Amino acid sequence: MASNALPRRPSAVALPNDESIPLHERVRYRGLLTVAVMGASIMQILDTTIANVAIPHMQSALGATSETVTWVLTSYILASAVAMPITGWLADRIGRRELFMAAVVGFIIASMACGAAQTLEQMVAFRFLQGVSAAFIGPLSQSVMLDINPPERHARAMSIWGMGIMIGPILGPILGGWLTESANWRWVFYVNLPVGLITLAMMWALLPKTKSVTRRFDLFGFSMLALGLAALQLMLDRGAHQDWFDSIEIWIELGVAVSCLWMFVVHMFTARAPLFSRLMLADRNLVTAMGFMVVIGVVMFASMALLPPMLQNLFGWPVIDTGVALALRGVGILASMWVAGQLLGKIDARWLVGTGLLIAAYSLWQMSHWSLEMGMQPVIISGLVQGLGMGLIFIPLNTMAFATIQPQYRTDGSSLLNLFRSLGASVGISVVTTLLGANIQTSHEDLAAHVTNSSIALLDPSTADRFGIAGDTAMAMVNAEINRQAAMVAYIDDFWLMMWVTLASVPLVLLLRPPKPGGPKASAADMGH
Repeated sequence: MASNALPRRPSAVALPNDESIPLHERVRYRGLLTVAVMGASIMQILDTTIANVAIPHMQSALGATSETVTWVLTSYILASAVAMPITGWLADRIGRRELFMAAVVGFIIASMACGAAQTLEQMVAFRFLQGVSAAFIGPLSQSVMLDINPPERHARAMSIWGMGIMIGPILGPILGGWLTESANWRWVFYVNLPVGLITLAMMWALLPKTKSVTRRFDLFGFSMLALGLAALQLMLDRGAHQDWFDSIEIWIELGVAVSCLWMFVVHMFTARAPLFSRLMLADRNLVTAMGFMVVIGVVMFASMALLPPMLQNLFGWPVIDTGVALALRGVGILASMWVAGQLLGKIDARWLVGTGLLIAAYSLWQMSHWSLEMGMQPVIISGLVQGLGMGLIFIPLNTMAFATIQPQYRTDGSSLLNLFRSLGASVGISVVTTLLGANIQTSHEDLAAHVTNSSIALLDPSTADRFGIAGDTAMAMVNAEINRQAAMVAYIDDFWLMMWVTLASVPLVLLLRPPKPGGPKASAADMGH
């Protein structure tokens, strides 16, 4: 070919619309484009947690009850779970640049609508639209980061992308709390406007086009997967409110989830053109990484769901102190991600993942030894240790997940990894909160059985009613302390459970294959995809 006789163009001046040239050679100003992609990614990931802090304020402003206001969060989760699996098909059908920019535009518009909502129904509808847009931004940002960098820079690209994904959920509650207290809860959504517009302008100027591919849409497969995921997310989100399997609603949702997901799996193995390529799902690294993403979702997001109420309710910490103490684990994440990026290619990435899992398990062991008499230091130290472990896991794992699959499957693979991380978070939060409530009751009964006249020197519980109001007050104080101790025991039990889940996942490292130098090679038909 004549083009082979020409010297290779530097990436900074490569023609952005020549689809015969690989994307990483066509991109202009890779650094600025990385800022734009990460701006969209961080904006999206922040919104998964930033709105949680503003829920009590929304409840009064929208005239909702404590039960119905949770649909503000549920609608977003449901929309993301349903829409995320079709990211790859849409990117092929209309072009990844077009889908990415449309998703950012949709996210901005939905955010503005959420901020202006006057009723709960409006807020739920707009949050659903926001969740659909967010579902596309996460996988597209990861696949774009991989495609605009040559294979030898993939570890560094995943380090940058992973920092946003891991730091976002930690900073979300802090930023949400500050905006709610200093301005208004509506600014939790309005803050997306300036970030989104800057991101959109940079992507419009710098993101190269990719060619569209005619690809049959698997309507039956998508319908089964969407219904199954929606029912599963509803069950996980509403289980605690409906008393789990004492509720007919939960049984119905479980039945729908199991039936639809089973039909989807059978369809995937038998259909001529399934929603996801069977060749992609036969890749051992990608499938193993999906399993690890569930563990990351459980450990990272479930612990972040447990710690704020524990520190504020049991230890009496102010919101700001809680946020700062938890945000410091971000220092550990950033440090270990930098280390992982430097070590990748020099040592076996599986050692990094295994080491990260052991460090994360050790941090949970530290947390299982907390007590009500401790100060802030153990929280900060265990947070830093957990951050070090999570950072060592995330970057090598994402690098290996994409090291053995063809480039044309990156968007589909990214959507599945993001989906499994989200499912892991949902499952983890539901399980630990349910066990927390059950263990508090059990521990309360066990502790109360030991409260006798011999264990309380100044008060005989059996005769406390003789002292009237003073006796009732004293017994109420004793009961409150029993509740505190029982809650602490329940939190410790949750930390133990998460530690064992993390340790149990360590052997999965043996299923991963180290990446080959230069990464997988795309066929000629896939160039520029």
